[in-house]
This record gives sequence, structure tokens and C-alpha cells, in this order.
Amino acid sequence: MKQYVIDGFTLKDYTALKHYFDTYLEAATVGGIYWLELDSGILTETQAGHKACAPHVFALMLEETALSCELLVRIKKNIKCDCMGYATAEQRNWLVDWADAVLEKLSICI
Repeated sequence: MKQYVIDGFTLKDYTALKHYFDTYLEAATVGGIYWLELDSGILTETQAGHKACAPHVFALMLEETALSCELLVRIKKNIKCDCMGYATAEQRNWLVDWADAVLEKLSICI
């Protein structure tokens, strides 16, 4: 699986990120996994056309020392669909920018 990983968190960093994610993201049924919904403006033509599959999401796994962001655009309603696939360059950059902004907002320096 392709991932964007940020590691080296302290317990204070982890606690701040967990609180932020618990407040602003949807938790998956598996502990430590959160869903980050993609901005509708960066969906591919296929993803945008699959309204019944929405929302399109990235899976984020928060652990005590690291955050792993899958670079696979997923859907939560089905296991497989043509609108799922690895992130485009624009989607990947959006995810990295989002993660950087959250770290900055929480004053987490890595």
C-alpha cells in the first residue's frame, strides 16, 4: 500500500492529534482509523460521477508515534468500484497540505 507517513510524535503530539481527529473526522469501526473526506473540487471525473459512492475518503491511521495516510481513495459503501484508486497528484498534494496544516494548527513540529 502506498502511504504518506509522519512519525516521531511525542505523547503530547499524539494526544493533540487524537483529540483533533475525534472532533473533526469520522472514526472507522477499527480503532485508530479515521476517514478524511476529499474536497469535491479535486475528485476525478469518474469519482465525481459516482454520486452513490460518495463520500470519497482517505484512511488515516493514528498511532502513538506516527500518522499513516493511505494514498488510496476509498469509498465506504462498497468494497470495490471503478471510482476507487490511488490518489492523483492533485489529491496527494491536497492530503499532504491538509496534514501539514493540522500539524501547524496544533503546533506540532516534526
